[in-house]
Amino acid sequence: MLNVPWCSRFLRGLIILVGLLALWQVLVWLTGVPPYILPSPVRVVQALMNNGGLIGRHLGVTLTEILAGLICGTVLGVGAALMVGYFRPARRWLMPVLVASQAIPVFAIAPLLVLWLGYGMASKVAMATLIIFFPVTAAFLDGLRRTEPGWVDLARTMTAGVGGAPPEGNRLRILLYIRTPAALPALASGLRVAAAVAPIGAVVGEWVGSSAGLGYLMLHANGRMQVDLMFAALLALSVVSLTLWFALDAALRRLLPWQPDLFSETQQERAS
Repeated sequence: MLNVPWCSRFLRGLIILVGLLALWQVLVWLTGVPPYILPSPVRVVQALMNNGGLIGRHLGVTLTEILAGLICGTVLGVGAALMVGYFRPARRWLMPVLVASQAIPVFAIAPLLVLWLGYGMASKVAMATLIIFFPVTAAFLDGLRRTEPGWVDLARTMTAGVGGAPPEGNRLRILLYIRTPAALPALASGLRVAAAVAPIGAVVGEWVGSSAGLGYLMLHANGRMQVDLMFAALLALSVVSLTLWFALDAALRRLLPWQPDLFSETQQERAS
């Protein structure tokens, strides 16, 4: 857990936010750019307040797609990593497929997903799942492979000393009770990446074809030259994405208290 007080972190984030908004407003004043190209923060906030109900309805659709994609991608990614970690033949056959799947831009197959799954929520969830799947799989599999060799050797020795378990059973128990707990910090890193990229899949899927969602709202607002509404929808999406990331990060810190925190300040650093 962070040693920095919560109020200090909140104040720091608030100062950064206010500073960015001030720079945005100064840029609009100095350049004199018209509102239909770059609206001021005041106009964006007014559009957000005037269209709160509309943005809220579309935000609910996008948030549902993000959460569903995050759950599906995590389940599939963890399952694929465990399969590759347990079945040795799967490493030779499945790993090339996983790597080759990333050579195809996921955005390029978004029209196909809409064609196959329709304009509803299923195609957007599938898009988010595809984007989330590989980071989770790669991070968790890397954690499984980097398990301390001494722990694995000790587990094999103790199992052999007890005597009687078949090799397949030994490998399964080592995977479940040694490698998997040791790989949880790596899985947590993959989940953080997944939470950051999940909104991309949902919004891109909505851009390709949808009838609801923030991506749909932004696309139509841009076509009607309602740039302030488009920025308001983008602001709402950013707030939701940041909230999701920080909520997941806080949950992972509580679930994995033994994981070292590189961003926590030591007493010596705070004193200096």
